[in-house]
Amino acid sequence: MKLYTKTGDSGQTSLIGGRVRKDDARVEAYGTIDELNSFVGQAAAEASKHDELAEMAALLIDIQQELFDCGSDLAYAAPGAPLKIAAEPALRLEGWIDQYSSEAPEITRFILPGGSSVSALLHVCRTVCRRAERRVVTLAGEHAVNQDVLSYLNRLSDFFFAAARAANAKLGVNDTEYVRSAHVFGMPKK
Repeated sequence: MKLYTKTGDSGQTSLIGGRVRKDDARVEAYGTIDELNSFVGQAAAEASKHDELAEMAALLIDIQQELFDCGSDLAYAAPGAPLKIAAEPALRLEGWIDQYSSEAPEITRFILPGGSSVSALLHVCRTVCRRAERRVVTLAGEHAVNQDVLSYLNRLSDFFFAAARAANAKLGVNDTEYVRSAHVFGMPKK
């Protein structure tokens, strides 16, 4: 099988149920999720280098599967297609967020991306996830979409923040605080 088909040379691509321009809101939405999935793969590969983060690396690989499901749900141009993402994955993310939040120090200032390389990559995932969510919101303004995809992406960006902080804590690396900020999230620990 050849990787190239030449069918997209005119600026159109195929969806399940039709063809659209490559800059169509649907293509932008699932394309940004695909971009996010690539960064999640990079974060999983980096996390797998650390024994302390083996469980996190496995969770990230599970998330990659669910992101592919999200993209699949958005790739259907015809209504009534079978959906892959339901409410359960977002609820599961909430448990992981709570777990990772409890493993990191209390937040007193805004956190900047950084610390360990794993944490920095997870912050990249967080910001790309937020962009993917915005692209899906744009798509939802034009077409019906699986609302569970929106919930999942919203929770997922929070997961990446919590996981980034937990990765730093597990690796013994401090978060990078925004030092020009006052203590805005509570009293500093003594």
